[in-house]
Amino acid sequence: MTVTIVGAQLGDEGKGGMADRWSESASVVCRYQGGDNAGHTVVHDGEEYKLSLVPSGAIRGKVNVLGNGCVVNPDTLFEELDALRERGIDPDVRVARRAHVILPYHRVLDGIEEDVKSESDFDVATTGRGIGPTYEDKAGRRGIRVGDLLDAEVLRERLEYVVPQKRALAEEVFGVETGEAFDIDALYDQYAAFGERLASEDMTVDAGTFLADRIDDGEEILFEGAQGTILDIDHGNYPYVTSSNPTAGGAATGTGLGPGIVGDGEIVGILKAYLSRVGTGPLPTELGGVVGQTPDYEEDTERGDEGLAEDIREAGGEYGTVTGRPRRIGWLDMPMLRHATRANGFTGLVVNHIDTLAGLDTVQVGHSYALDGKELFTLPATTERWTDCEATLESFDGWADADWDTVADEGYDALPENARTYLEYISGELDTSIYAVGIGPGREQTVVREDPFA
Repeated sequence: MTVTIVGAQLGDEGKGGMADRWSESASVVCRYQGGDNAGHTVVHDGEEYKLSLVPSGAIRGKVNVLGNGCVVNPDTLFEELDALRERGIDPDVRVARRAHVILPYHRVLDGIEEDVKSESDFDVATTGRGIGPTYEDKAGRRGIRVGDLLDAEVLRERLEYVVPQKRALAEEVFGVETGEAFDIDALYDQYAAFGERLASEDMTVDAGTFLADRIDDGEEILFEGAQGTILDIDHGNYPYVTSSNPTAGGAATGTGLGPGIVGDGEIVGILKAYLSRVGTGPLPTELGGVVGQTPDYEEDTERGDEGLAEDIREAGGEYGTVTGRPRRIGWLDMPMLRHATRANGFTGLVVNHIDTLAGLDTVQVGHSYALDGKELFTLPATTERWTDCEATLESFDGWADADWDTVADEGYDALPENARTYLEYISGELDTSIYAVGIGPGREQTVVREDPFA
């Protein structure tokens, strides 16, 4: 069977921790989209591992696959693999030959284009890692794929076709001087060497066939999405989105397996008990603001909730894994979650960071939106209309701090009563069972109600 893990919000929900926990029951962990902008932190045996490309299953000795829907920076891949080996872990990672490769010019152009966008209303606040430009080349049919690195003649041909275009774009459109990132010979030498290492370590696969054979053998597959539903290029708050499909449908197109295989399995939405995000765009339930990210927010802006936002940010460690940027903080947004539940077809939910909200007298939730005198229960189709929405808040009595390790040992009924009331509201509104509740950063600090692999 398969289990697909999807971020239900804005991409920092704690997917890596659940992927690590549930990978114990899986034989293969497969990422189906995104690149090394997908920071996730895994805590295992008291050790903390920060990964941006390698799937979470690497920490548990599983077979790991980067599917064809991913974009792969070989520098990052081998850097993470070597770092894990230095810490005594020998990960088994396979890379789809159909996956596209991030090259140095993608990163240069990403930075240039983001600088241009920052002067307009379309600043997406990317990580600058070349993800978007690589997906652009994929769609433009000028990309270089992992399989191309294995054939020196094909690699040279691809570079000779695309690099002059990129050099002209940088020099003639943006007026930037180019260097080795746009040098065909230098790129050829570097990426042919990456291809030789991929081949010598037998790392590349036809992902669809590889995974289908595993399923035919009765093995369990865990699909791990990066980012989150509201960052999906089709179903998110465009243009403040990533360049791929983190939603469950991406698990089919990003691996080469049919949608029936994904749909026949479990699809679990991961969310936080509140809302956080890095980057700009609308956030109707936002508390306070972050300069450079919250629209029209300056240092001297007074919203009245900056202190509460900072308390939650510090308690939850709300800083980007890859970028280190402070995340914007808001109350839970139910219209967002209703949209995510429909777009993904969640069969279960994981609610993380219940412990982060402990100690608050009142916890609020954006139950619906007010727009043009009407009540909305899901997201408008355009970001501009979403910006015009005002959150209609409902209040819940808060819950006290607890001995969360004891709660984890004793189970769901040991959660504070008011926390259970809050969780049951979420489950009822989304008509979806809660499979687990996160009450701390450690792998064991999770209250598990149902194992999707069981």
